[in-house]
Amino acid sequence: MGDDTLFAQVLDPRNRPDPYPLYGRLRETPVSRQADGSFVVSTHAAVRSLIFDPRLSSEDLPPSRRPPTGNPLRDWILNPIRNRVVNAHRPLIFRDPPDHDTLRDFVMKEFTIARVRESHAKVARLVDTLIDACRGRDTVCLVDDLSYPLPVAVICELLGVPEADEAQFHAWAIRLATALEPDARHDEAGRREITATFDAISDYMRRLIREKRRRPADDMLSGLAARGGQGRPAMGDIDLISTAILLLVAGHETTVNLITNGMLTLLRHPDELERLKVDPARAPRVIEEMLRYEPPVHFRTRKALGAIDVAGVTIPAGSPVILLFASASRDPARFADADRFDPDRRDNQHFGFGGGLHYCAGAPLARIEAEIALVTLCRRLVAPRLLDDPPPYRPGASLRGPKNLGTSASGLYLFFYYLGGLAGTAVLGQVFERWGWGACVLGVAASLALAAALTLGLREPSSARGVT
Repeated sequence: MGDDTLFAQVLDPRNRPDPYPLYGRLRETPVSRQADGSFVVSTHAAVRSLIFDPRLSSEDLPPSRRPPTGNPLRDWILNPIRNRVVNAHRPLIFRDPPDHDTLRDFVMKEFTIARVRESHAKVARLVDTLIDACRGRDTVCLVDDLSYPLPVAVICELLGVPEADEAQFHAWAIRLATALEPDARHDEAGRREITATFDAISDYMRRLIREKRRRPADDMLSGLAARGGQGRPAMGDIDLISTAILLLVAGHETTVNLITNGMLTLLRHPDELERLKVDPARAPRVIEEMLRYEPPVHFRTRKALGAIDVAGVTIPAGSPVILLFASASRDPARFADADRFDPDRRDNQHFGFGGGLHYCAGAPLARIEAEIALVTLCRRLVAPRLLDDPPPYRPGASLRGPKNLGTSASGLYLFFYYLGGLAGTAVLGQVFERWGWGACVLGVAASLALAAALTLGLREPSSARGVT
């Protein structure tokens, strides 16, 4: 097939487990025009030259269009007004300066380093709690048991969403994340579902913001909803709602993929898993290489406001542009042995969190969540192995990650015999010195009995089976 079909193949769910060979073919032409008229930018140098280019716009979403309801008042008056309002107040990742900069400044005043650091202990406790719930089981689904519930609980607490509403937010986040996929923009049924979800979460946020203004708390939503000096909101209500929705979806979906892709990579590289288990201080380097090697976001779309010359190609004004971040981060012209997972890699300037004006605002928090989750999993899962490789993937090509990640921990019994052996050996020398060989034989028997007791104890409902 020619180059003009390669990105369509990337979008094909059959290529979700391993799109990287397609990325390699796309890099042969750093900026390639596709059959649908879009331009895919796939090399590190070409992507880097465009992420700061003001001629590339993020305001590329199709106009909001609510489906007809059969109610003349709603179809001819109310819905057109709502469509215009939504189009004018998109989330900040779909806005250009100066609107983007203004909204991002509001967010960053609340998304402070101090607030992120304070979340460290809470994240650690939550990770342990989620893993504790897996005790007594032979297998663990890392997506359902950890990767999904952890980020939604963290972002809901930061925003100030009641714990009882977390499950509903989880469902909303999953549906809204599909809006970032190119195919969803041309799927009428999908667009109707996204619109209905956006309206539902908007109504919820509107009520929650009113409550935050009546009873402010120490959370991000209360801070964003605070009144200004002349009694005006620091951020307009509609922008506040769209920003809160963005923080929910971006803060959730990106971290889900980072943790799941990260653990998948470690399970495929057991030597690196063991090194992280023995030396948790390696975690920052491991996470940075994860972001390069298996990033949570593979590409973002833009629109050319004017003609742009890049890598010997002219992108005409009005053309859709795809910045293929995951391909750029595996570019052998920028990274030696680019397809090898190497946490000791130097000068690792990846695009795992995007770049330029739209660099991920929640990157510090996502790093903390991923570091704690992966280190704790390596420490507590005993001899884990994949049940399916490749695992089943979710449909999205942009927000790419496994739908399920089943693991088994069959090395548990050997682990507990090892513990029993350590317990016996610790006192064996003193036993021999004081009471001789006969007592030593009894000591060995006691060690074996201890190991057997620990192992058999795993059959009790409250004990760990595959999880320590």
